[in-house]
Amino acid sequence: MNERDIRLHRIGLALLIAAACVLPFLLSNYRVFQLTLAMVYAIALLGLNMLTGYNGQISLGHGAFYAIGAYTAAILMDKAGVPYWATVPVAGAVCLVAGFLFGLPALRLDGLYLALATFALGVAMPQILKYKHLEHWTGGAQGIVILKPEAPEWSGLTQDQWLYFVVLGWVLFLFLLAWNLLRGRIGRAMVAIREQPTAAQAMGVNTAMVKSMTFGVSAMYTGIAGALGAVVIQFVAPDSFSVFLSITLVVGLVVGGLASIQGALWGALFIQFVPNIADQVSKAAPWAIYGVFLIVFMYALPFGVAGGLRQLAARWRARRAAAHAGARGVAPAQVRPKSHGT
Repeated sequence: MNERDIRLHRIGLALLIAAACVLPFLLSNYRVFQLTLAMVYAIALLGLNMLTGYNGQISLGHGAFYAIGAYTAAILMDKAGVPYWATVPVAGAVCLVAGFLFGLPALRLDGLYLALATFALGVAMPQILKYKHLEHWTGGAQGIVILKPEAPEWSGLTQDQWLYFVVLGWVLFLFLLAWNLLRGRIGRAMVAIREQPTAAQAMGVNTAMVKSMTFGVSAMYTGIAGALGAVVIQFVAPDSFSVFLSITLVVGLVVGGLASIQGALWGALFIQFVPNIADQVSKAAPWAIYGVFLIVFMYALPFGVAGGLRQLAARWRARRAAAHAGARGVAPAQVRPKSHGT
């Protein structure tokens, strides 16, 4: 990528952040609430993408870690009076440990067997939360109601706008952290294990530790998303974290694009807004319309939205290189532009 492309990427990123900061002042409180939830899902999808897209471990039970993060925040706020902002890192730490410990026995499993094990975790989590000996903490089937945080007086913001900026701050921090992690040695080790685990081990990569830590970091991201989601929605209940949530996260992962940081944003927008659009199209059969949308997306963008954008960018670079070659009198066939991943 040349200096001009890097400059364009930076300008585009700056404009995107600026637009995100302006949006809550232009939209209704309900739309701001929806965008806040979309950013929460983006954090969860980024964590799942690190595990599945970059490391090749398939998880169909990440909704369980989302639930653990949500209940950690809710219990701390309801039972201990901990401020909402302090519960988020605690939820992330709890899920980091839980994900790492779950990842250790999961080292014996791979592919569909690992997917089935994580699916079992997602199925069991709602029943665990309803367990009678935990009702004092979890509220049983009734769940826990959380008071909506007030915006500081100095901010001049509404509650929804304040929570929007709180979540946006976490999004920027966690996406930057993931970008640095995936570009470094650990990220290269994750991808090497996904592509050729035997060769990676022969090159000195501690595959067991990398896979377990990846599971832990992925769960941490999802747990932070769960804590933020609980604060935004102001309510947690076992039935809110059924296995359908885990499947929804996988759908967002595939639609957004595997092994792509920006794919988490596109996938989050899909799982947040497309069901609402489907419900507006047909009140009688919204999930049938949702299925049609999903099939169309998979046919039109088989590599996800991020993959489609990468292909468009590659074609644009090829045309620009051909145009420059023509201006220099070089045959277009002699120009072989480099391809770049996201």
